[in-house]
Amino acid sequence: MSAERHILILGGTTEARQLAAGLAADPALRVTSSLAGRVAEPRLPAGQVRIGGFGGPSGLARWLREQQVDALIDATHPFAGTISFNAAQAAAEVHVPLLAVRRPGWVAGPGDDWHETGSLEEAAAALPALGERIFLTTGRMGLAAFAHLDRLWFLVRSVDAPEPPAPARMEILLDRGPFTVEAERELIRRHRIDVLVTKDSGAAATSAKLTAAREAGIPVVVVRRPPAPPGVPTASGPADAIQWLRHLPLPGA
Repeated sequence: MSAERHILILGGTTEARQLAAGLAADPALRVTSSLAGRVAEPRLPAGQVRIGGFGGPSGLARWLREQQVDALIDATHPFAGTISFNAAQAAAEVHVPLLAVRRPGWVAGPGDDWHETGSLEEAAAALPALGERIFLTTGRMGLAAFAHLDRLWFLVRSVDAPEPPAPARMEILLDRGPFTVEAERELIRRHRIDVLVTKDSGAAATSAKLTAAREAGIPVVVVRRPPAPPGVPTASGPADAIQWLRHLPLPGA
């Protein structure tokens, strides 16, 4: 990487921050991280930071062109499907190389009682047959899918306070990972949780709840990831992404 190149990283994930830190140390690179702005106090990565949307794929394509971006790395959350498809469309339009960083998903092991669903709505439909006291860890944006379940009680954990519509019977726990197995075990015991609901985010920082649920013998409703854009190369983590970038024949190389 001899000449300065502009790298745009999409995402406020742990992988995105690790990637930004690894790339920002290279004086031959100009690194910009784009955060969606959905968290009130995000953990800011190294390098330049922009917050907010681009205005769809056309707006992102315009930004890539105007800012002379040489490579685009989509390190968003596995469930941030819209921005990933926007990135694929924009990168193809302006002929900017695109890589998606996707952490491996969780895999059920011996002793796990997992119920996989394709959406939050399917997860909500499965709950009445599984239990009455729900540990809901799917984030604050999708509570509307569970708002009609008046007979169930929810412990809702999120980084920022959720907004209605939301379940009538719930307690809100504002917290941010990483979480320990001991802490998750205590939450399940203290609140008498009998069902865990989670998205397959695949993050090690939030996987302790799966171990605690297995130990407690309670079912886990797992929402599967949405499909990824076809034809986009992927890396499993920041180290692989850096190697991809170093071997990329960017314009002007």
